[in-house]
Amino acid sequence: MTTLLVDVRAKRFPPVGSAPARQALGPVRFSVRRGERVAIVGPSGCGKTTLLNLVAGLDPDFEGRIERPAPPIGYVFQEPRLLPWRTVADNLRFVLGDVPDAETRIARALAEVELPDAAPVYASRLSLGMARRVALARAIVVRPSLLLLDEPFVSLDQPTGERLRLLVLELLEKHAITALLVTHDLREAVMLAERILVLSASPGRLLGELEVALEPGARRDPASVDAEHLRLRAAARALVEAAAELPA
Repeated sequence: MTTLLVDVRAKRFPPVGSAPARQALGPVRFSVRRGERVAIVGPSGCGKTTLLNLVAGLDPDFEGRIERPAPPIGYVFQEPRLLPWRTVADNLRFVLGDVPDAETRIARALAEVELPDAAPVYASRLSLGMARRVALARAIVVRPSLLLLDEPFVSLDQPTGERLRLLVLELLEKHAITALLVTHDLREAVMLAERILVLSASPGRLLGELEVALEPGARRDPASVDAEHLRLRAAARALVEAAAELPA
């Protein structure tokens, strides 16, 4: 069953000062099934984050239509975007609102991101890796119908990033979360997603999609992930080269 339908014909940004108007996206059309994990890859500046913001409903100014699931939608931004003057628990309460089981849900979400004792800690005192885990907990504590992740591992050292990727994979599989992930790292997409959408250089348009042929257990095996990464890297390159040969 389709949970998300995206049909963006064009997204344009108006002129600002001396900078002219520019088209950032389009056309991009795809759907995501309930419980499916889909990644979006493409070169820097191709509009990946812009597309995620359209899907989230943060930017309604585009040509086309997007059919989203019923709220809530969870969003893990590139930066954690925590309120530094509030505790970790307060940051989660902020998105939960007045629900009767808020404290239970907060405790469970923090345990799931391996921060069971962090509730009273002020966000300003967290390391970047811890802050990113709290941001993930904030996104899942609402029990989202759709989880959006915008390069959630950027700027992390390799061991911390790998640990967090495994944690995200475990949560996505455990809760069968419908997820849309933006990343510049194809290997990361192979590890976390079942299907990969390849965007062109700016203005980003959909060149094609790749199916990830990995069983759930193989996603935790670096050798299996590396082999599939090599196969899909060649397939992604073929999509880009084929697009370059098309007439403008």
